[in-house]
Amino acid sequence: MFYRFLFPDHFRGKMASFLILVLRLFLGVMILIHGVDKLTNFNELSETFPDIMGLGSYTSLMIAVFAEFCCSLFLLCGLLVRVTVIPLILTMAVAFFDVHDADFPGGELSFIYLALLIILYFTGPGRYSVDYLIDMRLQKDKDDIDESLPES
Repeated sequence: MFYRFLFPDHFRGKMASFLILVLRLFLGVMILIHGVDKLTNFNELSETFPDIMGLGSYTSLMIAVFAEFCCSLFLLCGLLVRVTVIPLILTMAVAFFDVHDADFPGGELSFIYLALLIILYFTGPGRYSVDYLIDMRLQKDKDDIDESLPES
């Protein structure tokens, strides 16, 4: 079951996979820009960054940098997409509901990212991803093992 969660076999048509690729690349680049900005201005932001759930400004900023920088790189590659989007979904949910108080237009960008990330969570990575290549390799290895086993 966990295997099918990580490597879903639906949404693998060429057009659907192309649209998922475009969505992944768009979100990956846009969120990476925010992550790079937080990373380059880390010292200045660590004192003024919102304290989320009582973790402190420094820790909250570290979590945001991890999600927006590291996870967006994984998203761009299409590596462990369904696991990778979870920290991004949580980060955007906190940004929209806690930092921006679910207010429009101030929090609309985080809301848009949140909605698109949730869609990506349900669709999975598509066929143009590292996840797809891993799945194909694992399927081939499984088929090779099944062929080598004696029939009973």
